Amino acid sequence: MTGIGKVFIVIGVVFILIGLLWGIVGKLPGDISFKKGNVSFHFPIMTSIVVSIILSIIFYFIGRFR
Repeated sequence: MTGIGKVFIVIGVVFILIGLLWGIVGKLPGDISFKKGNVSFHFPIMTSIVVSIILSIIFYFIGRFR
């Protein structure tokens, strides 16, 4: 398998893990939710920060031990 194929597999696994964790951590304090009438708006600020920190740690260790 070429190097790019391994990268795509790792990215796919990371996206699957994010999808599984998103349901667990999807509504943290600090996320903005707005509902008025038929319109609802949800902006997950804290969830995005948590996911960013987790991905940074994962990619740090991948780069460190590569």
